[in-house]
Amino acid sequence: MDIGVDLVEAYLRLNGYFTVSEFEVLRETTPDNYQTVTDVDIIAVRFPGPIYIADSHGKGESPSLLVEDPTLQLEDDTVDVIIAEVKQGEAVFNPGLTNHHTLHTVLQRVAWLYQDGVHQIARDLEKGLVCYQAEPVDRKVRTRLVAFGRSPVNDLHTISLTHVFEKMIGQFEEYGDALRAAQFKNPAAALIRLLVKTGFEIRKDSHRQSE
Repeated sequence: MDIGVDLVEAYLRLNGYFTVSEFEVLRETTPDNYQTVTDVDIIAVRFPGPIYIADSHGKGESPSLLVEDPTLQLEDDTVDVIIAEVKQGEAVFNPGLTNHHTLHTVLQRVAWLYQDGVHQIARDLEKGLVCYQAEPVDRKVRTRLVAFGRSPVNDLHTISLTHVFEKMIGQFEEYGDALRAAQFKNPAAALIRLLVKTGFEIRKDSHRQSE
């Protein structure tokens, strides 16, 4: 797996998302013949509600264990679905990701979320990179495309790898005691945890803060 994909997947999981990585999109070219059109770096779904590093099992949640990242712009009553492109270079979308067939195939995997099916959702994503389903009120869904990579800004559709890296370091520093018992098989998360645990201070050069 690409190390950038590995890093972003670990970041999303720490922030409460269920993820699938390197999802292959297939197309039938002729009867009984298929080819891979593209692969989607990450599909992530997060259900509404606070996420805590550890579960106290009915003893009252500790605010100190609450995981929050305002950059993700989560909404209290809305499922967040992210279809992600991960770049080690500039945070941009490949044309293959914004293709209707690709989006339709990906959305079929979470089709239960959408009251009226996925066809219009895919069309809205093609046009505007985001789609909001407001009805029914107990199943609000925001579906969006997000590019992770080198970027001077973080917004609804772009998150820099610098932010991802710094946020994960901060979480390991803040929740070190709670995370000590966790086993991280994800290589990116395991390396960051090891560096923090052994006392390394990892900070970006101030001259490159815009990337």
